[in-house]
Amino acid sequence: MAVNGSMRAAILEEPHADLKIEEIPIPEPKRGEVLVRVTACGVCHTDLHVIKDETPFPTPAVLGHEITGTIEALGPGLESRAQELSEGTRVAASFIMPCGECQYCVKGRDDACERFIALNRLKGTLYDGETRLFREDGSPLAMYSMGGLAEYAVVPATDVFPLPRELPPEESAILGCAVFTAYGAVRHAADLRPGETVAVVAMGGVGSNMVRLAHSFGASQVIAVDIHQESLERAEDLGATDTVNSAEEDAVERVMELTEGKGVDTAFEALGLPETFTQAAGMLKETGRMVAVGLTSGGITAPVEIFSLVRKGLRIIGSYGARTRTDMPQILDLAVRGYVSPEQMVTRRFSLEEADAAYKALDRGEIVGRAVVVP
Repeated sequence: MAVNGSMRAAILEEPHADLKIEEIPIPEPKRGEVLVRVTACGVCHTDLHVIKDETPFPTPAVLGHEITGTIEALGPGLESRAQELSEGTRVAASFIMPCGECQYCVKGRDDACERFIALNRLKGTLYDGETRLFREDGSPLAMYSMGGLAEYAVVPATDVFPLPRELPPEESAILGCAVFTAYGAVRHAADLRPGETVAVVAMGGVGSNMVRLAHSFGASQVIAVDIHQESLERAEDLGATDTVNSAEEDAVERVMELTEGKGVDTAFEALGLPETFTQAAGMLKETGRMVAVGLTSGGITAPVEIFSLVRKGLRIIGSYGARTRTDMPQILDLAVRGYVSPEQMVTRRFSLEEADAAYKALDRGEIVGRAVVVP
């Protein structure tokens, strides 16, 4: 069913430009896709990387990649999912939208979906090679994931999950990236076990959720590292047993003191800077693992001491996200049971007209935890 009319969308005309609100046609879902009326969209550093041209992406574009909303229309071919996906159903969607057909999706590793990377992340389209977003004159607009900074978004049905009635409709948008990315790092990349020790470097939306999840998964010690005291105080509320202000003291030395000279089983890096990458690697105990989560510009490298890496049997593991089709239901269940708390993470709300201001505030480091845009 087509939904006629127009909608507001925040459009990035070119890198470094302001996000500007335009009226564009409401998109139409094709086979295997769902049209969602957006309730909220998370404000994420990944979008900011695109705005600042640190991550190449075609423009003009509509950003926004973690949403909640309500199903407005179904594309053809979804009859088998009619019981769970119907018009009016509240849903959540993650930033990785698996095609369900490539070699990695077939193996259950849809976090590495080939078509998502090749078509959406590199070209701004869905999996027929075309965008669903156009201006009134017919010119195309690239989609970053589903292009959630708009009143409506088209999402592949592989990435649409009913939102339990117990969960808040706005704050739960962050489950699709901030929590989703943290879950992939803690559950899969680190394979964290009860009783292990953890350090998390950088207390943004993802880092804060890694603190919460590490605590929920039974880590015996969770050390939060950041340069902002307010962020560290919030980390304590989320389950951090210790905090380190790396603007005031050497973070590696302090982590070693807190662990009686041993280091941690797992260190998570959630910012993507060479210095924080090296910091996290330096916090490990013998046979420890460092999980790199923070994204940065292509070509950026970080020094790691080869001797320690080899002699201590350390592991450095990259983690892009969770596995959409199997993990999103688990994440929603964890939220229902209180093991993650979107309400606790979301500290600011912006209207769609304030989307540009939201990303400028994020760039200035003014957002503690996560913010959402509510169209």
